[in-house]
Amino acid sequence: MNNFIQELTWRGMIHDIMPGTEEEFNKGMTAAYIGFDPTADSLHIGSLVQIMTLVHLQKSGHKPYALVGGATGMVGDPSGKSQERNLLSEDVLQHNLKSVEKQLRQFLNFDEGENKAEIVNNYDWFKGMGFLEFIRDVGKHITVNYMMGKDSVKNRLETGMSFTEFSYQLVQGFDFWWLYTNKNCKVQLGGSDQWGNIVTGTELIRRKSQGEAFAVTTPLIKKADGTKFGKTEGGNVWLDRHKTSPYKFYQYWLNASDEDAANYIRIFTLLTKEAIESLEKEHNEAPHLRILQKALAADITTRVHSADDLTMAIKASSILFGKSTTKDLQALDETTLLAVFDGVPQVKIGKTAIDCTLVDFLSEITNNVVFASKGEARRMLKGGGVSINKQKVTQQADSKLEVTLLQNKYVLVQKGKKNYYLVMVEGR
Repeated sequence: MNNFIQELTWRGMIHDIMPGTEEEFNKGMTAAYIGFDPTADSLHIGSLVQIMTLVHLQKSGHKPYALVGGATGMVGDPSGKSQERNLLSEDVLQHNLKSVEKQLRQFLNFDEGENKAEIVNNYDWFKGMGFLEFIRDVGKHITVNYMMGKDSVKNRLETGMSFTEFSYQLVQGFDFWWLYTNKNCKVQLGGSDQWGNIVTGTELIRRKSQGEAFAVTTPLIKKADGTKFGKTEGGNVWLDRHKTSPYKFYQYWLNASDEDAANYIRIFTLLTKEAIESLEKEHNEAPHLRILQKALAADITTRVHSADDLTMAIKASSILFGKSTTKDLQALDETTLLAVFDGVPQVKIGKTAIDCTLVDFLSEITNNVVFASKGEARRMLKGGGVSINKQKVTQQADSKLEVTLLQNKYVLVQKGKKNYYLVMVEGR
């Protein structure tokens, strides 16, 4: 059995730890849990820190519980929030819960062994509890003074917070008490912004059951340049391929700075300390090869998506940033093709429009987006500066256009080294 706390420590994954926690894990198999927020039908890479914490917990021989907040999703956690969150309908919540469960199963073993993971939903124990029962059996154990001392409350006092959000720490505290009582779960894990809520749970266990429980939190991930981790211009980086394509997912990690990559490779991969230090040494000898970033991106993309998706993402990356061929381009599926060329100028034309000359196609047929005039197109063709579907055009300007459509409806035009245009042929 690996030492779970030592594993998290060398990976830089511990922010706060309650005294006695490591000793509790060292006694033998210990059950611990993390709560996941079902506000969307996919987790994003911010959630990966907590997922990896559970992965290390299970690899160390302990038992992970993943709590999906069917009840707390109806309330809204104020931790780290500047304003109250919209509450979800039960239908939306149920859809989100099923999607989150499916994603968690990609990372954890739920099927066999004494320490197989379990998913629990706090709606199961809250649905039959009335308000009077809650304030009698839970509320009386925690004082208002204690609750007011939490940062998640203090930080919102000026702007105001509802009683619903104020009571959230009691609800989360009761989750911990329920798991402690019914599942012998003695440790809660979470992000550093959850410390106040987690400690409320240990306090409730102490006061209500005279028991002892423990807590570990991970640091909130920050990028070296100060920008927010897990965000791009397009928003969150999701684990769901339909929200963030495997290509864009791969690119996010590939584009990490050297400093961030050294941090991320410890937190988000399962590579050993020796393997990571070896990669860092290799990277430092030739930083321009981005060895750390490539290893990081390959590991995470394979585990979140698949080895095939990684292959596709690498091929797609070489199309924009390296040497590639028409064959490479044709190997891309439509989703990846559109992801690679997201942001480049796109032109829609009818299916009969490609029955034309090369020079007409590059100018008037494509609405003068690629070339403003036939004269400009002729000059560039003569100089060998035009490629179609990654193949340099050598035919005469006035000859008939000869092109094989990508995915039966796209043509990629390249002007010079860096200017790409995607032509969509409709009605094929």
